Amino acid sequence: MSDHAGDPATQAFVAHRNLLFTVAYEILGSAADTEDVLQETWLRWVKVDLDQVRDPRAYLIRITTRQSLNRLRTMQRRKEAYVGPWLPEPLLTAPDTAENVELAESVSMAMMLVLETLSPTERAVFVLREAFELSYDEIAAAVGRSPAAVRQIAHRARQHVEARRPRKVVSPSEMRAALEAFQRAVENSDLRGLLDVLAPEVVLVTDGGGVKQAALRPIVGAEKAIRMFIGSMRKVGGTLTTEPTVVNGSSALLFRVDGEIDGVAALRIEDTLVTGIYYVRNPEKLSRLESETPLTLQ
Repeated sequence: MSDHAGDPATQAFVAHRNLLFTVAYEILGSAADTEDVLQETWLRWVKVDLDQVRDPRAYLIRITTRQSLNRLRTMQRRKEAYVGPWLPEPLLTAPDTAENVELAESVSMAMMLVLETLSPTERAVFVLREAFELSYDEIAAAVGRSPAAVRQIAHRARQHVEARRPRKVVSPSEMRAALEAFQRAVENSDLRGLLDVLAPEVVLVTDGGGVKQAALRPIVGAEKAIRMFIGSMRKVGGTLTTEPTVVNGSSALLFRVDGEIDGVAALRIEDTLVTGIYYVRNPEKLSRLESETPLTLQ
């Protein structure tokens, strides 16, 4: 792309790249697949006659959405063979992303898991309508459906998501306070402290991808979750340290063993209590956390 840095096609693509990344990531839940989709989008974009394009932003979103839907259907086959629960690839995001509460909620682990329950077309329509406020006509062009059909799909997807999303979006300060309490309790193996910060029916979801030790199904209940979480921490076989970070627009906790990343835990907070712990240990999903610059989402 650097060879074309000054041409209009490249300038338009670069100007909207973060937006396109966010669109694709919200549809796919995988940063690695998102990068592939952006490469495919670029290859198609440079072949477009720009004189025929009235709105480069809308056109680029259309290409990205179509490529994301193609990739999502391929990913579904991979997920069917996945060992244990599948969690989205943690995305290292800039701290100021958390200050945009609506954007942070749209890419949170909790919301990404809700989006996993939608069909590919429902997911794309929901993301484009709710997160990016595209018109039904624009979405119809992107997903290959009529505007009337898109309106119905959007309504159905919205009802589905509303029934499953957190009841109240917490502020960044509330999220940080809950994370700090959780971190203190974990570092000190303070079972009483964990019971105080976890909701009684907290859900622990661990993703080891068949490579790292992880529960093969979600664990429900504070005491069971604590036994599993603390038990796995005691089996790491090295010096365990934790540090706060920001993934998917929210405060999270990075776990290292002898300095190497072992996992990252994102939390779902409701009414000051942790109602969900999403712990990713699959090494393939953690490689970007060490090397990538935090993304500023749009």
